[in-house]
Amino acid sequence: MKYSLEKSYEILDRTPAVLQSLLGGLSDDWILPNEGPETFSPYDVVGHLIHGEATDWTARAKMILEYGNTKTFERWNRTAMYEESKGKTMQQLLDEFAAVRKENIAWLQSSQLTEADLDKKGMHPKLGEVTLRNLLATWVVHDLTHLAQITRVMAKQYKEEMGPWPEFFRILSF
Repeated sequence: MKYSLEKSYEILDRTPAVLQSLLGGLSDDWILPNEGPETFSPYDVVGHLIHGEATDWTARAKMILEYGNTKTFERWNRTAMYEESKGKTMQQLLDEFAAVRKENIAWLQSSQLTEADLDKKGMHPKLGEVTLRNLLATWVVHDLTHLAQITRVMAKQYKEEMGPWPEFFRILSF
């Protein structure tokens, strides 16, 4: 599918509500387990998404629009949420994510980006030149990837209780 701002909003607008519906009110047994060392729990993922909203997607989009590829993006700390989420409940994180996402979508929509804007280039510290279109498409895929990750981690909580059925559920083998 060719990139479209309107199609992106279809996903980006819904992610906070999907997370609220999926994770709101669940016990720690569902939201705190992860898949082992250096992996995220559902709780961690929501904190990670908040950090991305604050320091990645719109910050980098603004850099592209203002500086093009003359200024390199700040390196992104994908684990900053461990410190930033300390002491917060899942509901606090879900509410914070919904608020910051709403703010970022409002900014994006108010920017009235053109096709020419989407083709503007920025400089990623590891990947080199990327377009605004690349960045915004990645934002959508990032959301979808973490939604899949959350459901996979949650599904694995009952893997041992399934008896012989796990072989039929590919989500459990990742």
